[in-house]
Amino acid sequence: MIAVAAILAGTVAGLPADTALASSHREAPLISGDPPVDNTDVYAFVSPDKPDTVTLIANWYPFSEPNGGPNFYPWATDAHYDINIDNNGDAKADLTYRWDFRTEDRRGNNTFLYNDDPVTSLDDPDLLFRQSYTLTLIDRPNGRVTTLASSARVAPSNVGPASMPNYGTLRDQAITAIPGGGRSFAGQADDPFFLDLRIFDLLYGGDLSEVGQDTVAGFNVNTIALQVPKSVLTLAGNPARNPVIGVWSDTERYSITLRSPGAQQSFGSEVQVSRLGNPLVNEVVVPAALKDRFNSLLPEQDRTIPALVNRVTNPEVPDLIQRIYGIPAPTTPRSDLVEIFLVGITKKFGDKLNAVDLNSQLVNADVDPAKFAQSEQLRLNTSIPPSAQPNRLGVLGGDLQGFPNGRRPADDALDISVQALEGAAVSGIVLPLAAGDRVDRNDVPFGTAFPYVALPNNKAVNSR
Repeated sequence: MIAVAAILAGTVAGLPADTALASSHREAPLISGDPPVDNTDVYAFVSPDKPDTVTLIANWYPFSEPNGGPNFYPWATDAHYDINIDNNGDAKADLTYRWDFRTEDRRGNNTFLYNDDPVTSLDDPDLLFRQSYTLTLIDRPNGRVTTLASSARVAPSNVGPASMPNYGTLRDQAITAIPGGGRSFAGQADDPFFLDLRIFDLLYGGDLSEVGQDTVAGFNVNTIALQVPKSVLTLAGNPARNPVIGVWSDTERYSITLRSPGAQQSFGSEVQVSRLGNPLVNEVVVPAALKDRFNSLLPEQDRTIPALVNRVTNPEVPDLIQRIYGIPAPTTPRSDLVEIFLVGITKKFGDKLNAVDLNSQLVNADVDPAKFAQSEQLRLNTSIPPSAQPNRLGVLGGDLQGFPNGRRPADDALDISVQALEGAAVSGIVLPLAAGDRVDRNDVPFGTAFPYVALPNNKAVNSR
C-alpha cells in the first residue's frame, strides 16, 4: 500500500475543498415527513484504536432539537434499520445487520414526563420511557440468519442535565458486546455532520463571502454504530486478499398503517423507504422527480435507471456554479464521477482516475469482474491503516484513509464532494472556490473510542 499511497498523493494531494452541499437531511419529499426513519449520514472506517476492526455508523432523525419533549425522539418500532455490506461487487447485500426496536412506556396515566427523577443508569426506575432492540445478521451467501443481540438497551434521548446528570454513563451502558468480538450501540448523539446549509439559497445568495455558519450545530440524531473484525465483513473472510467492502444503510417500514383516534397498527409487506451510501447523492445529485424512487431502489437497480445514471455523468451542481459564479463546468460526460460514485477508484476502469487501485471491489482478488455491477455505495479499503495525522480532505488531501475511501466523522465530506463535482480529482483545485463554506470541523469534538460520535446536545439550538 506504500506505493499506492505515493501514486495517489502525487495525483491529487493538496487539493483543498470547495463549496459544500447538504448531506441527506430531509432529502426527498416523502421521507421528509417521516423523520424517525430518515437516514442522514453513513460512515465506514478502520477503527483508529482497534485497527483490526471496522466501525460502521448510520444516523437517522435529522434536526432533532434537544428540548423536543415530552416524547423526544424514539426509534420506530414498525421498521427495520439496516446496514448492508457488498463485498463481491455485484451490488447486492451479502451481509445485512438489522436493528429492530421495541418500546416499554411506563408512564401510563401517571405522568407526562420522560423520567420522574434524575436518571443515573439504564436500569434506574426513574427512566419511564425505554427502548431495546434485537440485532440480527442476515448472511445471504451462507443462507444464515443469526441473532447477535436480544433485548439490548438503547441510550435514551438526552433530556437535560437535571434529568440525566451523567449522560456519558448512560451511553457506556448502552454499548453491547456481540459474538465474534464486535460491539453495537444505538442511541442519541450529536449530529456529526457539519456545513453551512445556506447553500440552498441559490448557492449562498450568489456571494461566497456569506458563509461560515454551521447550520446543523446543536442538533442531535439517532445513531446506530457497529464495530466488527475486518474478517467478518470481507469476502471469504480474508481482508488480505479481499480488502474492499461496499456499505449503505436503509430503512424498511411495513406497507400498511391503520390509524384510529389515539392508536395505529402497522402490517403488510416491508417496503424500503430510505437509503444512503455516499453523502450528497440523493440530496443534490438525484433530481426531484427521482428522489422518492431512489430511496426505494436497491443498489443493483441503479444502473437500470438511465435518468439516475445521467445525473452522475451530467451533474447539475457544476452547471449551477457556472450559471451563478461564471466558473466553467467540467466537460461531460463525467467518467471520473462514475468511478468515484458507482465503481470505486481503480485502474481497472475508465481513463480518468486510473492511477491507483483504491476502493473498488474489483480490487478484491476473489471477485469475478464479469459479475461486477455499477451501483452507488460508500466503498472502503480496509487494508489501509488509520492515519496518524488525519486530513479533513481525505483522499484529496493525500490521506487515503479518508473520504471517498470510506468516511470518518471528521472528514469534510461535502467540501470533498463538490471539489470532485468540479473536477478537482482530474484537473486540480478551482481557485475561486478554494475557501469552501468555512465550516471545516464539527462544533464539538468527536470521541476517541467506540462509538466515536459526540454526546447529544442538551441545550436549545436557539440559545446558541
